[in-house]
Amino acid sequence: MPQQDERNVVVRRADRPGDLGWVVMAHGETYDRQFGWNTDFEALVARIVADYATRHHPSREAGWIAEVDGRRVGCVFLVAGDRPEVAKLRILLVTPRGRGPRLGTRLVGECLDFARAAGYQRVTLWTNDVLVAARRIYQSFGFTLADEERHHSYGQDLVGQNWTLDLCAGAPDTSATPVGADSGGDPAG
Repeated sequence: MPQQDERNVVVRRADRPGDLGWVVMAHGETYDRQFGWNTDFEALVARIVADYATRHHPSREAGWIAEVDGRRVGCVFLVAGDRPEVAKLRILLVTPRGRGPRLGTRLVGECLDFARAAGYQRVTLWTNDVLVAARRIYQSFGFTLADEERHHSYGQDLVGQNWTLDLCAGAPDTSATPVGADSGGDPAG
């Protein structure tokens, strides 16, 4: 069921023609502009989206799109992990046009609500330390840093991070999300 507020913001399932292509394009363009990442990153996102499009199980995996005034401005996906009790949060993004109304938080909230309803016990994610706003969102939901490792990817020297959330521990109150968690400088994702 879509969520809406007074700013004509909607969070809905990623199930309309063009949604999946937009996810790939938006990631490529946003990360290039903000971080100088090359098309290797866009190729990674394309593989994630293609796997979702061709093999997802609707009762266990889903994607969401955030819109402002009918235009796509954000996304997130939840896919099955390597073990039946573990899901992966993938490709969270809020474009500059969508920042401000806590869309990153809303998207992650939808993702985690779905994960709980689907019976997952844990959600993991991989990100890079330069994505500061995304990290704040993950921390506000109770994700903890499991490990990190330096790597050279997308034409940059980066520090990759693995985060995990134990869904059996309960859901934290996200009404106190840190100021700036969805604003500026970070594609949240």
